Order: sequence, then C-alpha cells, then structure tokens
Amino acid sequence: LVDLVESGGGSVQAGGSLRLSCVVSEFSPVTTCIGWFRQAPGREGIAVIDVDGNTAYAESVKGRFTISQDNAKNIVYLQMNSLKPEDTARYYCARDCDTVEDGLRVRFASWGQGTQVNVSA
Repeated sequence: LVDLVESGGGSVQAGGSLRLSCVVSEFSPVTTCIGWFRQAPGREGIAVIDVDGNTAYAESVKGRFTISQDNAKNIVYLQMNSLKPEDTARYYCARDCDTVEDGLRVRFASWGQGTQVNVSA
C-alpha cells in the first residue's frame, strides 16, 4: 500500500513559488497529525498540521510557506513562496505525529518517497 504520494517539486529561480501536494491513500487509517520535512542532507521538519487545524512552522520557512489540507480529497498541500537557494532539498510528506511540535522534530510514523525541489540563485 502506497500511503503517501508527493508531487509538485521542480526547479525554480529564487523568489519563485511552488505548491507541493501529498495524496493520502483512502485506504490508510485516519491520521490526526501530518506534515512535511525536508532532507538536504540533514532532516528538518518544516510544516505540520493537526486534525484541529493547528499548525507549526520551522523558523526558516515561517511567513513563506503555508500548509493546508483538503479533507474531502485527502490531500495536504505545502505552498512555498519566496523560495531561496537554501530551500533546495527533497521534500517528504509524513504522517502520524503526536503533536505539531513533534512533527517539527521529524517524529513521524511514516513518510512518502519525496519530491525534489531545486532553487537556483
């Protein structure tokens, strides 16, 4: 079972925008906490949302990235604006954190294959 499938990565110039999508399998158990982390090479939790709509962001992306979810479609989005070269990484959608704070610490139960984002100067 492919639980989480990310898409939307690509190459952009600094200052540009991308929107990542994460489709959660309809056959997966319901999760109450889901988010995104990136790896390049170390891991950094960047945006998390829980079932009540509470969100948390890493300081490095606060004010530029926005996480949202469409519960009807089982999709979680990450809108990324004002991208910087240091945002270059592989981005992963991940699920099943206990709290949004745990998500920022990359304490998830599982994650997808990731999607690559490259930002050039």
